[in-house]
Amino acid sequence: MRLQHATWQEVEAYLARETGIIVPIGSTEQHGPNGLVGTDAICPETVAWEVGERHGVLVAPTQNLGMAQHHLAFPGTISLRPSTLIAVLRDTVQSLSRHGFTHVFFLNGHGGNIATMSAAFAEIYAERSLQQAQGNELHLTTCNWFIGPRVRELAEALYGDAEGTHATASEVALSWFARPEAVKQVEMSPRIAPRGSAQCDADEFRRRFPDGRMGSDPSLASVEHGKRFFEASVDDVWEAYQTFSGRE
Repeated sequence: MRLQHATWQEVEAYLARETGIIVPIGSTEQHGPNGLVGTDAICPETVAWEVGERHGVLVAPTQNLGMAQHHLAFPGTISLRPSTLIAVLRDTVQSLSRHGFTHVFFLNGHGGNIATMSAAFAEIYAERSLQQAQGNELHLTTCNWFIGPRVRELAEALYGDAEGTHATASEVALSWFARPEAVKQVEMSPRIAPRGSAQCDADEFRRRFPDGRMGSDPSLASVEHGKRFFEASVDDVWEAYQTFSGRE
């Protein structure tokens, strides 16, 4: 159920019975001493693929680049400007809508994308309204895998205050479950990173958070934990997708 593995005829046949699609979206940015640069894309992609396989929902290619400017003082981070991401999302949605997709469900792995995604949706809806767009209905939503009820309950039970807000134990665990060959054991110092706001430029962010973590202790993560987060998120996301698409 992956768009890039289908032929156009298979997509056409899918649209004859189903007009919803999941679009994983994340970021390419530092995730502390033991987190992968691709964490924010790997996590939603892994969950989306499983939801697609279990429930017959088509999954689009992952949007791997997002809003990561505050991480640019750490090597490996690649960031889009807000205007660039808005343009990418507009073109993505308009392409899908042209073919008959009516429910585009963005499964997000990066909190820094949320505001810009909301702005992109507003631009898309405004354009349709101003042009009195005819044809397909269009519904857009963002689902953040990391704040589903089952995921949040599990993170609280496993990590408590050590979960943090960036380079979290839960996202590191899920990325390790998806890529167990990339597990890295690193001692954290301090054990729990400083807390604070990411509303700043890249140099200030690195001064505030020297190793890239925000309030977290991702040394608590494990592949076994990642499997539990995987199952919890698949259930959370499927429940959210059903509500959004009307498949309940």
